[in-house]
Amino acid sequence: MQSPHVRKGPKPRTIELTDDERVRLTELARRSKTANAVARRARIVLAAADGLGNLEIARQLGVGAATAVKWRGRFAKRRMDGLFDEPRVGAPRTVSDAQVEQVVTKTLEETPRGETHWSRRLMAREVGLSPDTIGRIWHAFGLQPHRTESFKLSPDPQFIEKVRDIVGLYLSPPTHAVVLCVDEKSQIQALERSQPLLPMRPGQVERHTHDYERHGTTTLFAALNVATGTVLRRCLARHRHQEYLRFLRDIDAHIPEPLEIHLVVDNYATHKTPQVMRWLAKHPRFHLHFTPTYSSWLNQVERIFADLTNKAIRRGTFQSVRSLEKAIHEYLDARVAKPFVWTATADQILENIRRFCLRTSRSGD
Repeated sequence: MQSPHVRKGPKPRTIELTDDERVRLTELARRSKTANAVARRARIVLAAADGLGNLEIARQLGVGAATAVKWRGRFAKRRMDGLFDEPRVGAPRTVSDAQVEQVVTKTLEETPRGETHWSRRLMAREVGLSPDTIGRIWHAFGLQPHRTESFKLSPDPQFIEKVRDIVGLYLSPPTHAVVLCVDEKSQIQALERSQPLLPMRPGQVERHTHDYERHGTTTLFAALNVATGTVLRRCLARHRHQEYLRFLRDIDAHIPEPLEIHLVVDNYATHKTPQVMRWLAKHPRFHLHFTPTYSSWLNQVERIFADLTNKAIRRGTFQSVRSLEKAIHEYLDARVAKPFVWTATADQILENIRRFCLRTSRSGD
């Protein structure tokens, strides 16, 4: 029974849409070239029209409850005009809405002749505005033509099953077992800069020459214990099934016999050779869990490799493979053994990928 002292909030405004308004709002919410802020406001109004309360809208769309209240109220008062920002107090505008729309449309739907993307100067010359004005318009709409990011969706037919399997190991590891994320960082080069390093000093960053001399390569085999954050590793000259078997024997000797061993590994051919499969058949306490293709982000040891590259290798200078391997071991020895905290469930990961696929499938709209 509800306590009589619990105060209820005001009843949300009821939103009723005309057919034209619903069509226009749906276009704003789904069209990939709509500014993010406007698309979010359109989704809030559509949800309100479907009868959802402000708290439910906030939860579903990942916004604050105050944001849902604000745009529900703005639409109720001013309809479609209420979704767009009101002019701010200050000096009179010198750039018209039509000019702003022209800049945004060209940025999103066109490219300059002979080039892949716009610069501020190119766009300014095209539309007759100053480069600073172009910069302010781009900033207001969250546009960054100079930046690009890469992505790769996995075509693995067992993608869902593998994601659920590996995330299940992270979130609910089996009892009387050890979960290890195993991979190899191959072809790590021992590079020596051609001239001495110029160290950092006040007003000047550290500097080194762009050219270098190669002194060979090494391959780091590593196994991250998901529960403890410790890293079992070995540096070897080559990257074949023989070296992989040698590392598996290291793991077998390191983990006490009563424990089962679950290995999270990728689909590299070395991990599936007949020799490796025969060895695993003779050691039934080993269980392999393969990540989906193009999904190395599921393997937590990749975080170790990224930190190692950034903090110990990229800016180093090494006169031999031995000095490179010494630097690798020194970094891993000094690293505080702390497990990564995995919080995303399989359902959350799959839902994020579903939304991304929907966005990319509409990228040509």
